[in-house]
Amino acid sequence: MTAQEVLPKARRYCALQERCHQEVRDKLYSWGSHQEEVEQVIGQLIGEGYLNEQRFAEHYAVSKFRQKGWGRVKIRESLKFKKVSAPCIKNGLAAIDDGEYSAYLANAVKKLRTKTKGRNEWEGEQRVKRYLMGRGFESEAIDDALKTT
Repeated sequence: MTAQEVLPKARRYCALQERCHQEVRDKLYSWGSHQEEVEQVIGQLIGEGYLNEQRFAEHYAVSKFRQKGWGRVKIRESLKFKKVSAPCIKNGLAAIDDGEYSAYLANAVKKLRTKTKGRNEWEGEQRVKRYLMGRGFESEAIDDALKTT
């Protein structure tokens, strides 16, 4: 397929939801495009505003935090896996409101304390901390939430 044949299809693909450059690149290759055509189409999509890595990173970070309860560490690693640039990752993570983040973490600690059992209080706290670290929250933020809650 030529770049002109793939471009309308790529526009529709990008219009459905925010996409990172790598997702679009992979999709174009799966449609049988060659490297020159892929880079040409991606350049055109960026120029037309269909593709914006900064916008994608912000949307991705905020939605993963709000919908799935992921912490910044997990979101950062996921964006790295999607080959998003470091400055875009930094700005995407900055889009998460610090107050909302702290409130979510404090609420999660309260809920987990009631559900989590341990032989003693220390073991219960460690289980809560391990769980939240697995969800991608920073160790320092978890410690603060454990102290204040």
